[in-house]
Amino acid sequence: MAHKKGQGSTKNGRDSNPQYLGVKLYGGEVAKPGSIIVRQRGLPIRPGFNVRVGSDDTLYSVALGHIVFRGNTVHVDPIDPKAPRPFWLKSETPRA
Repeated sequence: MAHKKGQGSTKNGRDSNPQYLGVKLYGGEVAKPGSIIVRQRGLPIRPGFNVRVGSDDTLYSVALGHIVFRGNTVHVDPIDPKAPRPFWLKSETPRA
């Protein structure tokens, strides 16, 4: 009669790497072109002005500017005052 349990198979022992999702740049911070703003699954946060969507639903900046969140949309307001921008974005971020 055996006094120790046999080495059976186990259902534990597996783990996956974390996905590091979430907001990477917050409102008012400066984004360079190509900077990741939000990593997400699906599009709970939508792209706005100067923001594009990557193949894995990551939002990234395409221009140099300040991050502006409006509702569930994120925009990049250009730093250059002569750069074109929507009329409603002009009064969003006061400059110091």
